[in-house]
Amino acid sequence: MELKYVQFSNTKLIHADFSESDLSKSSFEGCDLQGATFENTNLEKADFRKAINYAIHPGKNKLKGAKFSLDGVAGLLTVYGVDIDAV
Repeated sequence: MELKYVQFSNTKLIHADFSESDLSKSSFEGCDLQGATFENTNLEKADFRKAINYAIHPGKNKLKGAKFSLDGVAGLLTVYGVDIDAV
């Protein structure tokens, strides 16, 4: 599904399935992405800086130029089973 440039705003996208979608240049400002699926998804230049609860596998999605906050980086590493503590 092509969803380029979509502006998701302050929305709960709980368990949404974005597999095989083109979400390039989309924004997820204030969105809760708990349990959302991103598989073979084009997320190039997408903005996740103000999104929460996402888990995105960097090896299974296109992420070039995507934007993430420092707090949200853990959502890119959970698939590797690592624990991240703020010290």
